[in-house]
Amino acid sequence: MSVITGVLFHATGATSASLCYTPQKKTIGWSWQTYWLAQALFCWLLLPLIGAWITIPHLREVLSEAPKVAMYKSFILGAAYGIGGTAFGLAIRYVGFSLTYAISVGISCVVGTLLPPIVHGELTTILNKTGSGWVMSGIAMGAAGIAICGLAGRLKEKDLERNEDLSSSFSLAKGLPICLMAGVLSAVYGFALDQGQPIADVAAKYGAAQYQGNVIYIFANTGAFLSTAIYCLYLHVKHKTLAEYKNLVNDKKSMPLSTNYIMAFITGLLWYSQFFFYGLGHTRMGEYKFSSWAIHMIMLVLFSSVVGLVLKEWINVKGRTKITLTLALTILILAVLILTYGNYMGTQGIVE
Repeated sequence: MSVITGVLFHATGATSASLCYTPQKKTIGWSWQTYWLAQALFCWLLLPLIGAWITIPHLREVLSEAPKVAMYKSFILGAAYGIGGTAFGLAIRYVGFSLTYAISVGISCVVGTLLPPIVHGELTTILNKTGSGWVMSGIAMGAAGIAICGLAGRLKEKDLERNEDLSSSFSLAKGLPICLMAGVLSAVYGFALDQGQPIADVAAKYGAAQYQGNVIYIFANTGAFLSTAIYCLYLHVKHKTLAEYKNLVNDKKSMPLSTNYIMAFITGLLWYSQFFFYGLGHTRMGEYKFSSWAIHMIMLVLFSSVVGLVLKEWINVKGRTKITLTLALTILILAVLILTYGNYMGTQGIVE
């Protein structure tokens, strides 16, 4: 039951992540960099600090006793993740949201999952354990499902461009390298959490139990905030948009500025919630904790697609596109089930 509970926590976190960008549609008069930095302030700086303060007993003692090298590694890797998030946004300009998601999240799913056991020299040992074949098959199937989901998304974009007579700025030559960079650097976040585990171990010693992972976010998320803030401030200076935090542009004054901040807070809360629940799920995954990242990424794509269906984003698409999406969602669901069973076998010692 522990593994199933863990997967359900991962599902809750992935659901939060799939919904986190919807509040942005309610903001008015803010440039991208204003909104992005405002929500980053909540999800990557304030909420991780508050979450750790609430859930980690004797936080001061934990931080004093925890190895400093783990803090530095988690922070630096988190900063690299922040760069990956920025690259993700840039890639969307050239290849669209769907292909960016498929390529970047697909790479992140595989690299972010396998990098920790490879670096620790544990992959061979893991492959010899009960249930490992199911786990590895689930990871591969999940990556395939993400790729097919990206194909469905690209077909949808082409259908809508044709239906609405929209001009496309699609450029694979420009977007592909950025997608690859976004995927690799986004995968680094999973490694940032892995490198911060010694901090969590100290927190567990002081009674943090299932909440032990929240202490790592103090470093991994603030690293992401730093690199994000640098880029957003650069855009603010370039486009002279810093004043948007205090005043809306002249033709948008009918809407209170507080509404934008509320939407940014909701986005930040949803984004932070994915990792709060990720930590709760991760501590329950038994022998194959490293597969938490794959489960999270697969569910993120799965639920993001479902949210798109609920928001009626797939209504005016061709039958071929709908069939491709159905195939992708089916594969993603099977991948989650296979990963869950593999993790369950690992905890029960079931012979394959």
